[in-house]
Amino acid sequence: MAKPKRSRSINMLFIGNSFTQRNNVPGLLAEMAADRDLCVNHQLISAGGASLRTHWNSGLAAKAIATGEYNYVVLQEQSTLPVKNAARMAENVRLFDEPIKRADSKTVLYMTWARQHMPETQQAIADAYYTIGEELGAIVVPVGVAWQNFLSKHDQPLLYDRDQSHPTLAGSYLAACVFLAALLKANPVGIESGPAGLDRHDRTALQCAAWKQFGTQS
Repeated sequence: MAKPKRSRSINMLFIGNSFTQRNNVPGLLAEMAADRDLCVNHQLISAGGASLRTHWNSGLAAKAIATGEYNYVVLQEQSTLPVKNAARMAENVRLFDEPIKRADSKTVLYMTWARQHMPETQQAIADAYYTIGEELGAIVVPVGVAWQNFLSKHDQPLLYDRDQSHPTLAGSYLAACVFLAALLKANPVGIESGPAGLDRHDRTALQCAAWKQFGTQS
């Protein structure tokens, strides 16, 4: 008699703002991961518009990291800071990286996307994340690059909300697909379950985009 599969358990702490909180990106990731026999336990520390420096100064994130409970600590910087002041962003990430390593966790950087009316800034965002990621040996999850590539080929589904900044449900779902493919090395293509409000055709397009771009890294 075949033994039942045992899910691999992964503990993740997300630190960020509404770009992570909107549509519950950690929850979307956990739902898809479960379909691939991965159990993602997640905690989110979020504040609207917050930078990583804001979280550092509050002390809540540092306390959570110090528990040593997490395999991955995901850092999402305020979305325009990499463009306005990449050096400041790098300083903020360095603040977190040392205690993350001390807790025997791994630093993960959640690269976000450019404003809809300023697509040319995506390169600066990507450069800021990749540069500090390489310096610290952190994992960069390039969601912003995936957005840029998807938008260059598809008109639907819409990734931007009406404010031209925050993600729609489709945008958040694409982010979760990229996390699954690039970080957890699991294929999102073919996962049937999904959030209400996102039809099967759109889910498939987003799954395929994430896996085609990042699946070869696995």
